[in-house]
Amino acid sequence: MSIEIDILNGDASWRIAEPLHQAVWGPDMIAGKPWAHVKWANADLRVLIETPEDGLVCHVGIYFRTITWNGQKVHVGGIGGVCTREDRRKRGYATMAIDAAVHTMRANEAVRFAILFCEPHNFAFYQSRSWLPFKGEVYCEQPEGRIRFDYMAPYVFNIVRAPTLGTIDLCGLPW
Repeated sequence: MSIEIDILNGDASWRIAEPLHQAVWGPDMIAGKPWAHVKWANADLRVLIETPEDGLVCHVGIYFRTITWNGQKVHVGGIGGVCTREDRRKRGYATMAIDAAVHTMRANEAVRFAILFCEPHNFAFYQSRSWLPFKGEVYCEQPEGRIRFDYMAPYVFNIVRAPTLGTIDLCGLPW
């Protein structure tokens, strides 16, 4: 089996990723979720995994942002919009895509740590891949202003450091 992993510009590749994203995270799938109303940031880059047999099977968005952690500016990488076609799950595609995203973030020498947000059913998945729960508070921007973001749990990944306590302000929309 041949697998192609592409890392593309976020805006330019949205038309490729959107059908998969809508199949996994479309309005019917998120209805009733506590985060259904959240306005999300657009990915700076996208990891897309395709197979010749199946086409696009997995997507991971990559975000770069200067945030504040305990009042200090820190450049971070983010992961969001992780989705795998339902009929192609449990084959390692998400792990490959996340690994490619982390590798891409490491190549950006300014990135100090990575951060993502997930629901409880994904905690074990990320913890088994060396992501650590962030136990502090997270704030972000929404159309109505700055809010505490507690709709999903934050996890951090050690690039140079991995803070697990304190206050993070995403200084923009969440991902």
